[in-house]
Amino acid sequence: MNPVALLHNTLARWGRRTLSTVQAWWQVMLMGAEVVVLALHPSSYAGAAQRQAILGSLYRATAPLLTWFLVLSALISLVLIRIVVATAMSYGLSQYALEVLVRTLVLELIPLYAALFVAVRFSMPAAQQMRRQLALWAREGQVPAHQDLLRHELLPRALGSAFSVLLLAALSCVIALVLTYLNVYGLSPWGLPAYTRAVGGVFSPAVTLIFGLKTLFFALAVAFVPMASGAQRDSVGGYSRRSDITEFARLLSVILLLEVISLLGNYY
Repeated sequence: MNPVALLHNTLARWGRRTLSTVQAWWQVMLMGAEVVVLALHPSSYAGAAQRQAILGSLYRATAPLLTWFLVLSALISLVLIRIVVATAMSYGLSQYALEVLVRTLVLELIPLYAALFVAVRFSMPAAQQMRRQLALWAREGQVPAHQDLLRHELLPRALGSAFSVLLLAALSCVIALVLTYLNVYGLSPWGLPAYTRAVGGVFSPAVTLIFGLKTLFFALAVAFVPMASGAQRDSVGGYSRRSDITEFARLLSVILLLEVISLLGNYY
């Protein structure tokens, strides 16, 4: 085959894939922005049926995950706390153990695995369920209008996902801080002044702002990326099933990008 024609075909395929990827991400961002606007508009909560759907989604996204996630989070936190405290004491650096634990466990790890846990256990399955329903409606010729799709299908699931990430991350942070105190000071109340000073020294205004924004954007990514992707039509205009690995990789790339940005804000 002519090398020039082969190069032309290769560049053309690469260009089509790049354009398709850019269009897909643009549609995700656009649909996510529309859902955010709907979430902030009071009319989205006017109807009793809509409020019931949103409350039901909040419950399904949080209650079934709460117990197992908190148990898993407590176990992971306890293991990491013991490792860090024992290592710091063996090197005579116990005065830095609290700061290291708060920075690594509370600021970085807990929001990350809370977002991934909710994505795997609720957000992505809910997006696949919505896509199967859209495929059924498409076969029956009953696909809802765009605004109805956003308001009645995407909005409740997205709010449930975001609420679940924020709640699980907040509760896990509290559990991690309590376990840290118990491992360092035991049941004695005399360590509270030193402990609060150490933790307060880590949570400066800038760090607190970055931590809050990172957790919020993690929640928004988990809420909107799978849902917006699930509502997109495929190349033939239908709603064929998509690979879970591909959808998870897309979400993970967004979460890792947000994590890198937060690290740059905290440490550079």
